[in-house]
Amino acid sequence: MDEYKIYQQVFLGINPEIGLYVILGIPPGGKNDGELATRIGNHAIIRSHTVIYAGNIIGDNFNTGHGAFLRECNTIGSHVSIGTKSIVEHHVQIGDHVRIHSQVFVPEFSELKTGCWLGPNVVLTNAKYPLSPGVKENLQGPVIEEHAIIGANATILPGVRIGKNAIVGAGSVVTRDVPDNAVVAGNPAKFIKSRNDLPY
Repeated sequence: MDEYKIYQQVFLGINPEIGLYVILGIPPGGKNDGELATRIGNHAIIRSHTVIYAGNIIGDNFNTGHGAFLRECNTIGSHVSIGTKSIVEHHVQIGDHVRIHSQVFVPEFSELKTGCWLGPNVVLTNAKYPLSPGVKENLQGPVIEEHAIIGANATILPGVRIGKNAIVGAGSVVTRDVPDNAVVAGNPAKFIKSRNDLPY
């Protein structure tokens, strides 16, 4: 019995480590095995029970926790970490050096730029009015700019932009754009101070 399942048109770089019960390149609905190529760069560490759908393009030094789940057609940079039981839906853009901790939800059409950091249980959303007519045609994921930090258990509403180097406090609900270098917290999240005023 195979220890993991790799579908057709999956291209792995050098020295991959693939855990037990991993599934790589499973075709999404409406696609056949091998119809979408999947590329994962050098030195990947893909831990047990992770599922990666077809059509993902992933850079070098990628690693997952146990049971991470990635839908199809995402573009993911190098040195990206996706934690245990986190979910990345389809058509997401993730830059280099992004850290996604455990049990994070990243919906369709989100953009996570270079060096941003999402703490445990962060939830990004993309449907302003769930179950409304035409909702699927109007999905808009958040944009997390370079080196922004999203604290544990925070929720980011659809289409919200978190600015460069901004910090979102743990447990916050972010309903509007956050400026570059701002520190926000609360429900709804409000400006607290500039990151430049922090003691580190």
